[in-house]
Amino acid sequence: MKARPPRIGHGYDLHRLEPERKLILGGVEIESDKGCAAHSDGDVVLHALTDALLGAIGQADIGELFPNDDPKWKDASSDQFVKETFQRVFDAGYVVGNADITVLLEQPKLSPYKKKMREKISYLLTCDINKVNIKGKSGEGIGPVGRGEAVESHAVVLLVQIDW
Repeated sequence: MKARPPRIGHGYDLHRLEPERKLILGGVEIESDKGCAAHSDGDVVLHALTDALLGAIGQADIGELFPNDDPKWKDASSDQFVKETFQRVFDAGYVVGNADITVLLEQPKLSPYKKKMREKISYLLTCDINKVNIKGKSGEGIGPVGRGEAVESHAVVLLVQIDW
């Protein structure tokens, strides 16, 4: 059997921050006075990761598979999006080589939550925690992130052929 080349995907998401909403990032609830305005739980990290996984296997984006006008996904945990997408990745004959994720958020700082986020994501991707990286960045007071109005995330994944 001829080895298939690795596949790379990039994902991005941004959500407005609003009071009286939970802030969930990477499947972890973050202590904050604002959370993401969204149809689902608004987890920008898992949304970006889902799009990166879908992009790597050349499939539709998150909005096509999990549309925000479908009542089924109202207040849904974004864990579901990653689980269903990872099944597609696995069915295509791939597993995660690594995932590198950047979160842009002015407040709160993510350092206390990074390990939990990596644990949760590695669980969802059925991979070792050392294959998942999370970086937190601020907006340096510039733009919607810098003004504390939004949170955004970028994710890049490398998929490798399943080694039977």
